[in-house]
Amino acid sequence: MNQPSKAPRAPRSSAATSKTKKKSRVELDQEARERKRAKKRRGLASGSRTQVESAKTKNKAGAETKDPRIGSKVPVALVVEAQPKAKPQAKPKAEVKPKPRLSPEEELAKLENDERLDALLDRIDDGETLNAEDQSYVDQTLDRIDALMEQLGIELGDDDEEEEEEKREDILKLLKGGNPKDVI
Repeated sequence: MNQPSKAPRAPRSSAATSKTKKKSRVELDQEARERKRAKKRRGLASGSRTQVESAKTKNKAGAETKDPRIGSKVPVALVVEAQPKAKPQAKPKAEVKPKPRLSPEEELAKLENDERLDALLDRIDDGETLNAEDQSYVDQTLDRIDALMEQLGIELGDDDEEEEEEKREDILKLLKGGNPKDVI
């Protein structure tokens, strides 16, 4: 078995044995105190705000010093003045003349001949859906027409009454045993 070869070593000298001198307890305590003092002194000195500004004013050479704690110097009125400052007058609006009132017959004739209403009703009959503005116009106009017709005593219910009478006649003929379509 081969044994590892040992390299020859240099003889031990006194310089090689003491690489660094160990510090005593007193020296270690002294270094710790110095580090602690350096940590305590971090930050700015007290009153630095005024000191910094005084350094700036020295650079300006005679510029007026301004205290940052003092605010606006605009005078404030402590008593309300008797006459307030004149405000610009608003332009008077043009007088709105009221529309001459139409008689119910004239208003009804006007609404029945309304071209916009006719066009919108045709669109509804064709199955189109109207936007909110057009639909509200149609509803308001038709409501007004109904109100005017009631005021004038005009009724549109004649067609409905005729249909009801025909249905009654048809029911009676069905009960008697006859076919209502044959009768017509």
